Amino acid sequence: MDGNVEAPRTGMQPVTCEHGTGGDLGAGAPISRIVAEVAARFPGERITLGEMAEAFGDRAFGLLILLLLLPSLLPGMASVFGLPVLILGIQMGMGRRVPKLPAFLARQSVKRTDLLRLAGGGSKWMTKVEQYVRPRPGFFTSPMGDRLFGWLTAYVAIMLILPGPGTNGPPAFGNIVMALGLVEHDNRTTAWGFGLTIAGCAFATVVLVMLCWLGMQALSWVF
Repeated sequence: MDGNVEAPRTGMQPVTCEHGTGGDLGAGAPISRIVAEVAARFPGERITLGEMAEAFGDRAFGLLILLLLLPSLLPGMASVFGLPVLILGIQMGMGRRVPKLPAFLARQSVKRTDLLRLAGGGSKWMTKVEQYVRPRPGFFTSPMGDRLFGWLTAYVAIMLILPGPGTNGPPAFGNIVMALGLVEHDNRTTAWGFGLTIAGCAFATVVLVMLCWLGMQALSWVF
C-alpha cells in the first residue's frame, strides 16, 4: 500500500463464496483464498481499505491490521502506518466487532495486483503459514481475547509511532502473527502471537526508556 487516495465506492453488495454470503467470506477459508475472493469482487486497479472492511466482515480487523503492519517491518515505514493501526486497535479493544474507519483511512487504497500477489502461490511464507494455521477455538478467539488483542495492538502502534532504533520490527512481527491467528480464528497461533508481541513490546519499551534516560543525563551534563 502506498497511501494514494482513491474515492471509495458505495453500494457494494456482500461477497458470495461457496460457504455462504455476507461478511464472513467462509469462516474456515484460508487467508489467500479470502484475499483472492475480495480481489475478484473488486476488479478495479485499486481497492480501498473501506471496501475491504465491508467485504471482510468480522475478519476485517485482523486482515486490515495485517496489511498495515507488513510494511512496518521495512525501515522508515512504521510511523506512517502507526496511526491507522492505533485507531483499529482502540476500536477492537472497545469491543467493536467490525471496524468503523474514519474517512481519511477508508479512502486509503492498495493496488489490486499487490493484494493478488499476497494471495498467489508466489507468496511462499503465506503458504507455509496456512499449512499450520487453522480454526481452533479457545480463549484468544473469544470476545475477551479480541479485546486484549485490540489493546495490545494499540500499544504496538504507539511503539511504531515513537522513534527508536530497532524498536519497530519485534512488536510488529508479533502483532502480524497475532493477526494471522485472529483471521483464521486460531487460538494457538494467536496465543503464540501474544507472547511474541509482549516480548517485542517489552524490548521496545526498555530501549525507549533507556533512550529517554540517556537524553535526560545528557541534558543534566550540559546544564
